[in-house]
Amino acid sequence: MAMNVGESTGDGEVMVEMNTTPLIDVMLVLLVMLIITIPIQTHAVKLDMPRPNITPPPVPPQVVDLEVDFDGTVYWNGSPVDMNTLDTYFYDAAKQDPQPEIHLSANRLAKYDTVAKVMADAQRRGMTHIGIIGTEQYVQ
Repeated sequence: MAMNVGESTGDGEVMVEMNTTPLIDVMLVLLVMLIITIPIQTHAVKLDMPRPNITPPPVPPQVVDLEVDFDGTVYWNGSPVDMNTLDTYFYDAAKQDPQPEIHLSANRLAKYDTVAKVMADAQRRGMTHIGIIGTEQYVQ
């Protein structure tokens, strides 16, 4: 076999190319090593969940149905209330022993702002038993 070692092109320049295959192999090995050594990130939300109560309470708790309508009207057990009256109701209910359970249901067209204000007012007044009901309307 004959090999032409001088000029590889017709204009007299020598063609020099670097072999990049070993460089790519080394980079892939380094990338795999980096991926293996990175610690796995866990996405968790820490919640303080109450311990399960094996015995039911001797007296069933009072249930308050709190509804937020699409226009921002708040209903306490079916009757419309304004925000000042609602604060008074929350304050009175927080003093009771045991506290009544608040079952909050919001219309699917209700503004998030109004629902968040109602929940924040309940928490600010000391209510601890708040549950959101009626979420099946949001499932398609």
